[in-house]
Amino acid sequence: MTPVHHARTPAPAQGPRTRNPIGGHIPVSGGLAKAGLPYAREMGAESVQVFVANPRGWATTAGNPVQDEEFRAACADEGVPAYVHAPYLINFGSHTEATVDKSVESLRHSLRRAREIGALGVVVHTGSATGGRPRAEALAQVHERLLPLLAELTHADDPWLLLEPTAGQGSSLCAMAEDLGPYFDALERHPRLGVCLDTCHAFAAGHDMAAPGGMKLLLDELVEVAGEGRLKLIHANDSKDVVGAHKDRHENIGAGHIGAEPFGELFSHPATEGVPLVIETPGGKEGHAADIARLKELRG
Repeated sequence: MTPVHHARTPAPAQGPRTRNPIGGHIPVSGGLAKAGLPYAREMGAESVQVFVANPRGWATTAGNPVQDEEFRAACADEGVPAYVHAPYLINFGSHTEATVDKSVESLRHSLRRAREIGALGVVVHTGSATGGRPRAEALAQVHERLLPLLAELTHADDPWLLLEPTAGQGSSLCAMAEDLGPYFDALERHPRLGVCLDTCHAFAAGHDMAAPGGMKLLLDELVEVAGEGRLKLIHANDSKDVVGAHKDRHENIGAGHIGAEPFGELFSHPATEGVPLVIETPGGKEGHAADIARLKELRG
């Protein structure tokens, strides 16, 4: 069946919300709209991120057209940008053919579902070179298997594909901002290719945003490497661990080793103009609401 393509409704101008909508990842068990939207409203979210498949498996679901339409309409009416996070198992640098094949189908599913619910982008982890294979060989495989998926994004309402660098564990293909250069080159700097910056990942990889001017240095380098306008989403997370620890352990805003001040600096950088923030922090709904409120204060 050919999917119906819906024109996007632009978010209305609402003062500081136009600078950086701030929100979080919402649960969808029980219904994308029925369960997810009330959770978003209760924590004061101005932007949302969802899973559209099992985040830790390969199983995919067709979705519920009624829930899809209600979710899409509510986000448009309330000016809330939505994003999809692809499953964690996806790895286009894997030496296992079955994993790469499943990665293709899983990401294609996330991209299709994103379009159906009106999401602006799909976040995917950049993966690793497994099996001891050379980095160049893994990136060549990224070119071969991931670029065709980008070529399928031909409609005006197709989502962006947003690369999320990791915390630098193992043989990560992309952790530091400089690593985005070869990855973008492997994908021929496709016009629908963007970046999702996870602040905890960047800190764990070695970018010391807690140091004076550290956030500016990171964002300056990201723009230099990926290009202007490529930063499309920020995962705003503090870090339980010290800089360069290569551990992906998120902490509440201001309670970790990054601290609150760098997030305030983030809002003033030209590269983040209009870029939504999504928290992925501990604490359940109450903790999420507190982190969103803290970021709104820092946004000023």
